Amino acid sequence: MNNHELQDYLYEHIPLSKAMQVSVLEASPTKIKLSAPLAPNINHRETVFGGSASALAILSAWSLLHVRTTMQGISARLVIQENDMRYDLPMLDEFSAICEFDDQLLWDKFIKLLQRKGKARIRLSAILTCQSQQTGSLSGHFVALL
Repeated sequence: MNNHELQDYLYEHIPLSKAMQVSVLEASPTKIKLSAPLAPNINHRETVFGGSASALAILSAWSLLHVRTTMQGISARLVIQENDMRYDLPMLDEFSAICEFDDQLLWDKFIKLLQRKGKARIRLSAILTCQSQQTGSLSGHFVALL
């Protein structure tokens, strides 16, 4: 799945991504990088609204899971079960979320459990950045259901 295909999918199936004007900068099985402009995500202090920051971080991790399962021909419902969000610095401009994952052993275990039980859970993390600085992070459990 390339950047354009993922962005089209997000806009069609997760309308909030379109309202936030999310752009897919990178889409691979090991890394997703999304960005969004300040204007549609601004708060009363002229910084990024915390809900938008959280949504972009969740969306990056969810997208990585979507890309990986789709590439393996697995059609699963993917949902976030719980997450911890950390906001380290205010974001004054376009902001990005990056989720990276390359633990093949953990992935194989996740897929095996999903195929055997019809449900599996995995922890993914995302980093928020703005103006080349880390501004926050997310750690969340995501669940796949067949």
